[in-house]
Amino acid sequence: MKILLLEDDPLLSKILSKHLSLSYELSSVYDGDSALEILEEQKFDLLILDSNVPGITGLELIKELRAYNDTTPIIMITAYQDTLHLKKAFTHGCNDYIKKPFELDELDMRIANITRTFNIEQNQLIKISEEVLFDALNNQITKEEKIFSLAKKEAELLNYLVINRTRTVSKEELTQNLWTYETMPSDATLRVYIRNLRAMIGKDSIETIRGMGYRLVS
Repeated sequence: MKILLLEDDPLLSKILSKHLSLSYELSSVYDGDSALEILEEQKFDLLILDSNVPGITGLELIKELRAYNDTTPIIMITAYQDTLHLKKAFTHGCNDYIKKPFELDELDMRIANITRTFNIEQNQLIKISEEVLFDALNNQITKEEKIFSLAKKEAELLNYLVINRTRTVSKEELTQNLWTYETMPSDATLRVYIRNLRAMIGKDSIETIRGMGYRLVS
């Protein structure tokens, strides 16, 4: 998935860029004019835009994009706490809204929700480690020039851990998000999926946090 990040705060931009680059193909700019320029040249799956930046603001950028029938999903970042800016953002056409300060896992959850809502294909190679690449579109792992095929649920499970790699994910969260009520697996079955993934990407790649769940080790 290709993401454009517009954030003029150098420190926050650096933090977000480092984090998002782990899982997505990212382009990052610091002002609205640069964002508009790159949007004229490239197509993105998701835009993450700060509302108040130099040049054309994030709000103005959303309004202009929607005027030209650009339906790319947009998450607005803002330091404003009042509902007036929230109303303006949604009126102009943003799809989600996150207020500063925020945790990286909150941003991850909002991106995951956008991905599901708009059925965005995860069509890029995701770097799990120095030796392991995950092809989320084709459900494949490449490790030391060998290709391993994943079962559909194994791929979905790994992709969920990738998206939420900054935090521990509980067993309940995994089963509720990846299975229907009628097909929900037992704890033993979930452990089998985790064991299969570890066999392919490395036994220490997925950490079990006793009493809490699982975490992908970056």
